[in-house]
Amino acid sequence: MTEQERDNAAYVREVHDKGLAFDLGTMNRRRMLTLIGGAGAAVMVTGALVGTSGPAAAATVDEIESETAGPYPADGSNGVDVRTESGIVRSDIRSSFGTSTTVAEGVPLEFSITVVDLDGAPISGAAVYAWHCDRDGNYSLYSTGITGENYLRGIQETDTTGTVTFTSIFPACYSGRWPHIHFEVYSSLANATSGDGPIIKTSQIAIPEEIADLVYATDGYSKSVTNLSQISLATDNVFGDDSAARELATVTGSVTAGFTASLTAAVDPSGTEESGGTPPSGAPSGAPPSGVPSASATATASATTTAASTPRQQQQKKTRHWWNPFSW
Repeated sequence: MTEQERDNAAYVREVHDKGLAFDLGTMNRRRMLTLIGGAGAAVMVTGALVGTSGPAAAATVDEIESETAGPYPADGSNGVDVRTESGIVRSDIRSSFGTSTTVAEGVPLEFSITVVDLDGAPISGAAVYAWHCDRDGNYSLYSTGITGENYLRGIQETDTTGTVTFTSIFPACYSGRWPHIHFEVYSSLANATSGDGPIIKTSQIAIPEEIADLVYATDGYSKSVTNLSQISLATDNVFGDDSAARELATVTGSVTAGFTASLTAAVDPSGTEESGGTPPSGAPSGAPPSGVPSASATATASATTTAASTPRQQQQKKTRHWWNPFSW
């Protein structure tokens, strides 16, 4: 018996008869394949006996929640469509592009989103449109005084690992919402920038509280200190039902050196979702759009999503939250 075989045999004896839950919790896919291919061992996976000649069951991951794009998406569903503008495809989103070069001030933040399918495999060649508020809690293209700016918005194509990375600044915590970053996933860069390509997923990234506390103690974020003290992940209108279980970023760094955030977003590549937030009444302003979606509009969107979803998708996706942030 070779050393590889002895090692495999010892591992099988160690975990034998501890149950399926233990097997799936301790044996990753690579280890399973090593055992199956190296020692010819038989492993029970989802009730089927899998040997050297049988297919290994694919590991599945939980799909990230679908969330509202909010009132300020600039994706054509609520006013301007910045996705179709020349210059939107970029990694550094701190400055405006086009007729303005204004740079958004704030603590440096580099955030990455890794897009994977429901088997955990990276999706290369997809596209992510990301946007968030500035240090003052305002959104470019909408808020009073910055309707002529388009900073803190950008689109990137996923690389071979399914990842996009944006260079930005730390978003504020505005009244009534936990600090967050919005994003939409598209099947391709062409679909993301065409203005009418279908959206695969609309969701949000939540910022860890301990990191937000560090940032908001710095100059320029004073309003966020009070706003953060009045909200929690559990009471947030968007993240509250599960405390952002699959939307909470992993963040490292410091105030002086800047922070790096990362999130893995599992999506159904064949899925489609409605876009946009509540249409505003009149021109964009610093105040939130008036009203919420009508009952008929909400019912239509819900029916469309349900009809296009498989039972598995219906089970995984929660109700999308509509939220109008309050003015400062």
